[in-house]
Amino acid sequence: MKNILVGGGTRYFGIPMVNSLLKNGHDITIATRGNSKPVFDDSVNYVVMDRMDFESVKEALGGQHFDLIIDKIAYSSNDVKALLSNVSCDQYIQMSTCSVYPKEHADIKEDEFKPEEYELHWIDRIKDYQETKRQAERAVFEFMDPANISFVRYPIVMGENDYTKRLDFYIEHIRDQNPMNIDDLDKKMAFIYEKDAGNFIAYLADHFVQGAINGCSKDAVKISDIVGYIEKGLGKKAVISQQGDDAPYNGIEDTLSFSTEKAESIGYRFRELNEWLYPLIDARIKDI
Repeated sequence: MKNILVGGGTRYFGIPMVNSLLKNGHDITIATRGNSKPVFDDSVNYVVMDRMDFESVKEALGGQHFDLIIDKIAYSSNDVKALLSNVSCDQYIQMSTCSVYPKEHADIKEDEFKPEEYELHWIDRIKDYQETKRQAERAVFEFMDPANISFVRYPIVMGENDYTKRLDFYIEHIRDQNPMNIDDLDKKMAFIYEKDAGNFIAYLADHFVQGAINGCSKDAVKISDIVGYIEKGLGKKAVISQQGDDAPYNGIEDTLSFSTEKAESIGYRFRELNEWLYPLIDARIKDI
């Protein structure tokens, strides 16, 4: 059993993550702003704080030590400073993003962005998401031994509880025959299912891996395949127009997928896209 502090964890794939940690016998403390308290499979401890406020973190957690910190809400270097200046741990896992990689292409590997070699700037959360998350990774090295740091990098997460509603955008526009501006129907993208996104981080609590590690479904899918499947399910054709509403997955310059060899080497298997994506689309067509 580990004494684990979870930053965030009260919505979306944080919920299956915490439930997996509880199932594996860990003692969980969740630090949030207190806006939501979902019902977990077992009891957890709650700490209310403003993650971006140094004094709030100090008052809530100052001087405490945990076996592991799972930091789901580290968006900037100052976020990291506010937490790790006040709380210590033996191991630290940061939920990062595949957006930190500098170039888009197929089968991106973890060493294509090395945060320990990146120039550090102490910044708050800025509009440049890519740079903000790079700085969040880099900042951890100011507080922790590299051997005890792990960065989990995910692409876009999809699932039944996706509050971003990006998949719903395509379903609703095709259903209502509203025009969409899709910049490239033939580009391919990788995704990860929300349950895998939560379960993999929980898996790392017991199979810790130093450094960055990618997580995603192994396959990539064309936007045209997603659109075509929705068209078939609804019996309607999509209206594609440059004057339409900009689609959520615009802006990808090349086929975008990520190597999961490192995750597979420690025994984790991510679901293939076909196992969850099309059943998810079927369910969303019925629900919205």
